[in-house]
Amino acid sequence: MMPNPSTPLLRVRDLSVEFKMSNSKGWPWQKPDVVHAVNGVSFDIHAGKCLGVVGESGCGKSTLIRAVAGLVPMAAGQIEFDGKTVNTAKKSDVLNLRRSVQMIFQDPVASLNPRMTVFQIVEEPSRAFFPKRSAQEHRERVMSLLDRVGIPRRNANRYPHEFSGGQCQRVGIARALAAEPRVLLCDEPVSALDVSIQAQIVNLLRELQREMDLTLIFVAHDLGIVRHISDDVLVMYLGGMMEYGPAESVVKSPSHPYSQALLSAVPVADPRVEVVPQILDGDLPSPLDLPIGCLFETRCPKAQNICRIERPASRKIGDAQVFCSQL
Repeated sequence: MMPNPSTPLLRVRDLSVEFKMSNSKGWPWQKPDVVHAVNGVSFDIHAGKCLGVVGESGCGKSTLIRAVAGLVPMAAGQIEFDGKTVNTAKKSDVLNLRRSVQMIFQDPVASLNPRMTVFQIVEEPSRAFFPKRSAQEHRERVMSLLDRVGIPRRNANRYPHEFSGGQCQRVGIARALAAEPRVLLCDEPVSALDVSIQAQIVNLLRELQREMDLTLIFVAHDLGIVRHISDDVLVMYLGGMMEYGPAESVVKSPSHPYSQALLSAVPVADPRVEVVPQILDGDLPSPLDLPIGCLFETRCPKAQNICRIERPASRKIGDAQVFCSQL
């Protein structure tokens, strides 16, 4: 049966993630502190599309996609993949999800096993998820993937330390593709690379997305990169949603004050265009003790008294959902 193009491949509703801190210095009866890493995030992704997730360091971007991948437990919320609820899935469905959703990590060198050759690294998921294939089939698959990501076959027996960061990231992409996934979760895959190499990796991901009909979640700090690759953009701050909608709307004409501040920090190549970055004053609240009202209230230039006591609901501004009560 063909999938319904109007139905999202991946649907996330009110996803929250919490981490309990160790209570080694407190009394045994005291409750441990809780870090609220992700707070009620919701989004949909259709097959073949890309969702860009942006925000400052520590805003919960990486934790969000790790929760989607099942690497960290959810405190609340629901994830649906291909029409099936992941929270209550059978073991066979969970295995299918593990294969269908693969990650590309931020540190390309640290994410590869230094004791394994490139061939072994790429072959491992192929053997794990397709045990009935012959050794020759696995070899042909590995070599084909290395060709596709730009790693010469003659380097298949080399180790990760013999490659540059960009080459290691290409190996990481090949390893993810070896599982034949439908979704790639890209956790800041270019942040550790030189600018020229960043463009090559982003272009490679775009080509693979078109060729293999892949669905991407692309996490980044740089709105310029996100604008280049994403169909939709989710702006996060302190674990919560600030703005969510089509990239054309969110990146070109952001409505939320935080989105506007992020966009103002993106360098413009045209020397005739002067862009003055918006400096955000105020203190960043602790994720151990979140504000009752708007998460951005302490740094927002438009904040009013109501922002301190009332969490803003989503409002539709243009094509985007904006979480701000002052617009």
